[in-house]
Amino acid sequence: MNLQIIYNIAEICARKNVRQWMLSPGSRVAPLTIALSRHPQIKSFTMSDERSAAFTAFGMAQQLSKLYHQQKQKDFLLVGLACTSGSAAYNYAPAIAEAFYQEIPLIVFTADRPPEWIDQLDGQTIRQRNIYGLHVKKSYELPVDYDHPDAVWHVERIVNEAINLSKSPPFGPVHINAPFREPFYPQPGEIPHFDSPLRIIETLSGETNLAKPLWNSLLDDWEESPKILIVPGQHDFHPDLIKYLGLLYQDYKMPIVSDTLSNTQSIAGAVRYHDIFLMDKSPDFLESLRPDLLITFGKSLISKALKLFLRKFPAREHWHIQVAGIPPDTFQSLTKVIPMYPEAFFRQLYSDLDFINMLDQDEEGEDNPYHELWQIYNAKAERYVHSFDFPQEKLTDFLAVYELLQALPPRNILHLANSMPVRYVNYVAFPPWAEIEICVNRGTSGIDGCTSTALGAALMTPDQTVVLLSGDLAFFYDRNALWNNFIPSNLRIVLLNNHSGNIFRIIEGPSQQPELEQYFETIQTLEAENTARDFNLSYKKVETLAALQDQLKTFFEPSDQAVILEIITDKIENASVWKLFKDQFLEKL
Repeated sequence: MNLQIIYNIAEICARKNVRQWMLSPGSRVAPLTIALSRHPQIKSFTMSDERSAAFTAFGMAQQLSKLYHQQKQKDFLLVGLACTSGSAAYNYAPAIAEAFYQEIPLIVFTADRPPEWIDQLDGQTIRQRNIYGLHVKKSYELPVDYDHPDAVWHVERIVNEAINLSKSPPFGPVHINAPFREPFYPQPGEIPHFDSPLRIIETLSGETNLAKPLWNSLLDDWEESPKILIVPGQHDFHPDLIKYLGLLYQDYKMPIVSDTLSNTQSIAGAVRYHDIFLMDKSPDFLESLRPDLLITFGKSLISKALKLFLRKFPAREHWHIQVAGIPPDTFQSLTKVIPMYPEAFFRQLYSDLDFINMLDQDEEGEDNPYHELWQIYNAKAERYVHSFDFPQEKLTDFLAVYELLQALPPRNILHLANSMPVRYVNYVAFPPWAEIEICVNRGTSGIDGCTSTALGAALMTPDQTVVLLSGDLAFFYDRNALWNNFIPSNLRIVLLNNHSGNIFRIIEGPSQQPELEQYFETIQTLEAENTARDFNLSYKKVETLAALQDQLKTFFEPSDQAVILEIITDKIENASVWKLFKDQFLEKL
């Protein structure tokens, strides 16, 4: 085997900024592992559990890709994954699907047997070609032999093309299947050379703008729509986006519904308590909130109530802003797809509206009855949340989350596990000044990689505290995230342990079935103390409100170790308090 070609792959990756790698051990992947780990510009980590490795790489890539979205840096660092052949490759699949739906770039290498050995009962051999199906932007296959110069050209062209595709909008994972022949290892004393002449291919991209006639027609629609509603979906925090949405709100007073995932909570006046007041199913009330023009951008929403409202009371016009890719029609009302970056769209919109109003000498900041209606109900729901009399005989998940959000220091990163943690936070919400960046695996909405994703984020943001709020099933499901030698000390894990999948006791349907405890909640008796001891994390455990408040005073302070704060609650009490919270609000309407 010509190992120089593999060394060239590492060199291309380094020159194209794929310089953070998560590797998993194996013989078939050894040539690539050696090339990457010995390259002076590449930083490699290793994790034995491929599922955890992939989610950790996803969390790393999620943080690094923000540099592009926030500053349009074309040379931001990318993340690569590499594993051996067989079932190892399949274990990457959940994280790859999450990256695909969140549009996060990942370069995925899977080592493979030569094609003549597929289906010949050779060890660790499965059908790996196109193994990730439609959940990657593209799957590539490297040639198995490198003797002809065209084969060398082919390998280098594939690696260039795959990396360029991964970071072309919409971002996403790409897969390179690499059949390797033996021998895999360099001879003793053989030194890899990374200075071979190589051709690097770059794809240039620019800002997307609409033609003037199309833009003017949008301005006409805007002016003819007295009820305008802006609903951001899951999105990175973006200073320019926040700036121009804030200016639009300040001058034109249209409601901006700030779901937890959208990272727009810092907009003063944003509607942050919609999940509460949209529980009111009164047709007259909901009809009064129906928009004429709905403007959306970003990806998924947490609030089921918001989604159901916008489907049942659709807008006359619905614009979705998305620079590239197939647009979603989440609310079954889509009328226009605007191929722009959201920050560019709102910057141009604000500038043009400001110019039009200057020519017309219109007064800015006038009251908007539609906006006022949203604000009245948002304020009512906010007062209710902060005045709700939590029963304090027993500590519950909801009360614990409320206390955590009040104590969380500003300008840090909060990762939320799926099921109830993200829903609790969407109800409690953050004040505009909190400046908390929120990350959730809502591409596929699974619980399988939440801890690994937070670990990856902590590795890439050593100057910030990364807090993971997790339920017990999500935590123990992904315990192997902590089975490594590089857990960063800036990671804080808050574990709500009610010893079951408590969401199934809270949502209608399973809560009313006799199979609830055995087949839906999946009761477990584990606690996290042994996990913390196994993986050398600091461990704290609380069972009362007073103990929780005491621990939160110092929980976020810098330390030499990552910390687990385990909060023991009762699943019956959790369900009871959640029901009480919703029932009392509906009674007060």
